[in-house]
Amino acid sequence: MNPRRKKRLSILLAILVGLSAVTGLVLYALSQNIDLFYTPTELINGKGPEKLKPHEGQRLRIGGLVVPGSVKRASDSLKVTFQLVDGGGGLVTVAYEGILPDLFREGQGIVAQGTLRDATTIDAFEVLAKHDEKYMPPEVSDTLKGMQHFKPQSSDAQRKGSQS
Repeated sequence: MNPRRKKRLSILLAILVGLSAVTGLVLYALSQNIDLFYTPTELINGKGPEKLKPHEGQRLRIGGLVVPGSVKRASDSLKVTFQLVDGGGGLVTVAYEGILPDLFREGQGIVAQGTLRDATTIDAFEVLAKHDEKYMPPEVSDTLKGMQHFKPQSSDAQRKGSQS
């Protein structure tokens, strides 16, 4: 092989190796940002006809209604745990450390983004509450059709405090 062909071949190989490395890095970065959406029932029973379940440590989003009476707050930190339910009756615990959205209430729809700790527990790093009475993310509204929203309970003292 003459020197000119060797030089062309080495340049071509270097370009192919560079493109392969860039493609690999892009695919790796994209796979880290994929968050699959689940409902509590899909998380417990599996998703789709194959009944695929996420593995521990996998990033995901989960949406449902906050179970009334399930919100537990730590007295010494911002740690909050609560349970989510959907139309299929699946019950999942969400652990979150941070300030909850102002619209977060028991009986209301939320979407939590986080990682799967075990089969029924999510460690959330973000909690989103629905915006108003009519808005709900499409994935959540499809799975919650037919369910009723729970009306938040308030005491007389809370009602008087909000009127002043």
